[in-house]
Amino acid sequence: MVTRLLVVDDEMEIRKVICGTLRRLGFEVCESTRAEEALALLDPVRFDAVLLDINMPGMGGIAGCRAIRKISATLPILMLTVRDAEDDKVEALGAGADDYITKPFAVRELVARVNAAVRRAQCVQTPTGSAISIGEMEICSDRRLFLKRGEPIRLTPTEFDFIYYLMRHQGRVVTYRRLLSSIWGVEFRDQVEYLRTYMRQLRRKIEDDPANPRYLLTEPYVGYRFREGTAKPSLSALPPLLPKAFPAGIPNGAFEEPN
Repeated sequence: MVTRLLVVDDEMEIRKVICGTLRRLGFEVCESTRAEEALALLDPVRFDAVLLDINMPGMGGIAGCRAIRKISATLPILMLTVRDAEDDKVEALGAGADDYITKPFAVRELVARVNAAVRRAQCVQTPTGSAISIGEMEICSDRRLFLKRGEPIRLTPTEFDFIYYLMRHQGRVVTYRRLLSSIWGVEFRDQVEYLRTYMRQLRRKIEDDPANPRYLLTEPYVGYRFREGTAKPSLSALPPLLPKAFPAGIPNGAFEEPN
């Protein structure tokens, strides 16, 4: 089956290179110059992923990402950006992006990230019917539902996969490489740079004091663990809020200690 992509970038030369390369590699590509135009073209059934530039006139990439997320909770969105500061990456992830790719990028990197995002969007890997309760936090895999003190917290698909994996292994240290292999793929097990970015974003969402987390804990130079709790099926009777899917970003960078 041909992978269908929507590429949104206002720079004609960059768009020409990206789209031409992807078409030569067998992708079906639709082009757009602005986020507003992309929204008019968008059909989550037609497209397998969106490549969205951040710096565009008009609505811009961040606002465009939020608008796409309202249309589809699971369509993979990969942000294209010349910015590489961690705050910019956190902003993109907070808007609902599944990954970010910093310009300039190699063709192999772009294709690997696109393929991985699409593959995970098409594969449901979570056991159904299981709920976990730890302190004030509850998560239900088959409903794609996360609660804090009984109130739902909106997580991106990748954030949900990340925190669910840690909660399934509650009380145990999960190494950086194991997290990367399990969520993003074994080929990326040594690339841990933006685990830190995801952890920072998750702590902002679920911890009362992100600087002094009670649940999402770091084991220096080893990995992360979620504090120990008890499993229970209390959420299994709730109606589904989001369809199950696993779009995920792929990290890029040298090995370093995430905080």
